[in-house]
Amino acid sequence: METSQSLKHYLFSELTLKDIRCLVTLKEQRVMLDTWFRDEQIILSEEERQQLGYIVNRLLPYETTLMNEATIWGRAVYPLLLMAERDDLQAWAEVPLEAEFSNFELHGIADAVIGKCQAGVMDAPYIVVIEGKRGLEGKNPRFQLYGELLAVARLNWEENQQPAKTVFGCYTIADNWTFLRSRITDIEQDVPQMSIESTREYVERIEAETILKVLKYMVSHYDALQDQ
Repeated sequence: METSQSLKHYLFSELTLKDIRCLVTLKEQRVMLDTWFRDEQIILSEEERQQLGYIVNRLLPYETTLMNEATIWGRAVYPLLLMAERDDLQAWAEVPLEAEFSNFELHGIADAVIGKCQAGVMDAPYIVVIEGKRGLEGKNPRFQLYGELLAVARLNWEENQQPAKTVFGCYTIADNWTFLRSRITDIEQDVPQMSIESTREYVERIEAETILKVLKYMVSHYDALQDQ
């Protein structure tokens, strides 16, 4: 591998589609959730349903399109990430990510991740979440998310050097969630292969249960996907 001084550095928030296509061979596909799991496979407890009801009731009286991002994040997004935690898989906000590949380096701050924690340290991020901006400052959030998924796959590959890594992500705009599953191969090569499956948008005010089920599905597959 080349020395870090000769690598080209990319900041997640500045990535463009042109950048992504220079870094990886990209394949994109739109999918339905039932290609990942059946709704009845993820069972929510009565306590979880009550918690969701409380969160949704705190959203319904307001126009989320007029709320600022920080308010929506605190009311709608992060509470669901916390509900998806399991054992040593925890949700953390504002997580620095940095990953070095053969010809480039990716770095920046992830708005949130769910990953494995050891001794109070986020050891291996697994699910990455970004908050899309709205209005004149808004950019297409996919390219930033693609970069963060690629970085997370590399960090997991360094823990367990299997030939392919599957990682998950999502981006939110107001209380709308779009989920992605990414499979990355040839991670140690000059040009990794990156396959992306993405879902439609899910609106938390009316589809909170589905959103939580997707998050819990992602978390439940952590152990199995580490060996792929």
